[in-house]
Amino acid sequence: MLAVWMGTQADEAFAEAWHSDAHSGRLTDTRAKVYYSPKLMYLKVVAIAAQDIVPAAASGGDRYCIAKIQLGSQVRRTRPQAQPSPVWNEEFMFVAAEPFEEPLVVTVEERNEAVGRVIIPVAPPYVPRNDLAKSIEPRWFNLARHMTVDEAGAAHNKQRNFASKIHLRLSLETAYHVLDEPTHYSSDLNPAAKKLRKGSIGILELGILSARGLSSPNPYCVAKYGPKWVRTRTLLATANPSWNEQYTWEVFDSCTVLTVAVFNNGNVLDDKKPDQRVGKIRIRLSTLETDRVYTHLYPPHDPHPWRPQQNRGVASSGSVHLHGLGQHARPLDYLRFQAMQMVAVRLSRAEPPLRREVVEYMLDVDSHMFSLRRSKANFNRITSLFSGAVAVAKWMDGICRWKNPLTTILVCYPELILPTVFLYRFIIGLWNYRRRPRKPPHMDTMLSYAELAHPDELDEEFDTFPTTKPSDVVRMRYDRLRSVAGRVQTVVGDLATQGERAQALLSWRDPRATSIFIMLSLLVAVILYVTPFQVVAVVLGLYLLRHPRFRSKQPSVPFNFYKRLPAKSDMLL
Repeated sequence: MLAVWMGTQADEAFAEAWHSDAHSGRLTDTRAKVYYSPKLMYLKVVAIAAQDIVPAAASGGDRYCIAKIQLGSQVRRTRPQAQPSPVWNEEFMFVAAEPFEEPLVVTVEERNEAVGRVIIPVAPPYVPRNDLAKSIEPRWFNLARHMTVDEAGAAHNKQRNFASKIHLRLSLETAYHVLDEPTHYSSDLNPAAKKLRKGSIGILELGILSARGLSSPNPYCVAKYGPKWVRTRTLLATANPSWNEQYTWEVFDSCTVLTVAVFNNGNVLDDKKPDQRVGKIRIRLSTLETDRVYTHLYPPHDPHPWRPQQNRGVASSGSVHLHGLGQHARPLDYLRFQAMQMVAVRLSRAEPPLRREVVEYMLDVDSHMFSLRRSKANFNRITSLFSGAVAVAKWMDGICRWKNPLTTILVCYPELILPTVFLYRFIIGLWNYRRRPRKPPHMDTMLSYAELAHPDELDEEFDTFPTTKPSDVVRMRYDRLRSVAGRVQTVVGDLATQGERAQALLSWRDPRATSIFIMLSLLVAVILYVTPFQVVAVVLGLYLLRHPRFRSKQPSVPFNFYKRLPAKSDMLL
């Protein structure tokens, strides 16, 4: 018997029909779902002062009081103050998630012993919302003290309730949401306050069609843009899945990034087995043309230390077929880590859960950890960036040395320099139009230095923190890190030396050099006062453009003078 269903993903029957190729017994773990990140806000707490703090015990000496502020797992402490009525005036930021289940606990401690506490619900009217960064009035809160039985009886017999107070300024900063992803990969730059929002500029449509040659037996895709997460259904026992699912997002800023990743569902066979990541793709929307449909196979690359022989340690796990990727035109690190933790906890409660390892991989939670591969890649990026400036400097040096006499003669007419430069850039831009990218860019394994990475470097990158490796492996990695850090130290030291030599011109560390410099400065000042600027420019230009026969192969006198200036490197041990 053959059953045929015809329709689209928007139909009501589609939710049941598209699971025909999924595992019917584990539908809760394999079905598709749309998630939304919790609404995260900044909670600003200003600890101003406290009054009438009852001492923890009768003892002499100074009394040091601190205010301990806690919201869930986030803890902050003020500086100790040695007054009976301490004054702090310190500001702290926390991350709070709706519906604000965890209260704010403020404790005043003296010698690590609590002398007063207040529990404040994080909701109006206790904590007001601040949509447009207005000034919020501070409030006094009574501090409750944990008393012993004798102290409670004495207080009852005296028929009086004495309460210490703490002065706090609390506000929920709701103008902008808390970023849960790196700023350079951010997908949501829209203000949280409705008064600050602008209209959407388009709709992003993403069709996740299929994949080819994956190394995972139970693959599924996760895509994130803004607060909306989508997860495709898991297709079992196939290396060539066909999802054919389509999703849409509203776009408010084109300078945002869409992230798509492929995972292997480990929950199908074992509930405790984590989902393995296969690869990730990032696409910046500003690289897409409006009202154009892209259909392209993207290779999701991800370095794997356990596959050193496959593509030199890089899992180029097949390719993901994305369709309809286009826009339709229409009228702090700690806080980020806390935000990621809240998002991971909230999404892990859904059904099927979006597990912690998936959320961490999508949000690049380990981007701040040391990676020798990334360090080499960033070094190559800096080298490539400055190669253009070096080429321009060599071109200018060639002009000054008459390597191209026609260009040197042309530079002798200053009024033609700037027009020629901008005309040259215009011609370069038009010439590069022929070689513009036809498809949106994706992961570059050569730029990431992943294809040339040593297997042990990848194993170090994915090692736990703190490490669990044997001592000999840690010793080898430490020695390697010392060698790399030595080269970095040399470069940083050279840069510092050049700056300190410039400061030494006037610091009189070298009396002869400083005397020569200030006398030359006085002479140059007198010359510039009595000489028109056009004459100075002509003389300087003639000196720089002098013919090679008037040049010496030895370094110039000013260069030798500068290299002999003292620096603080002389005082380093």
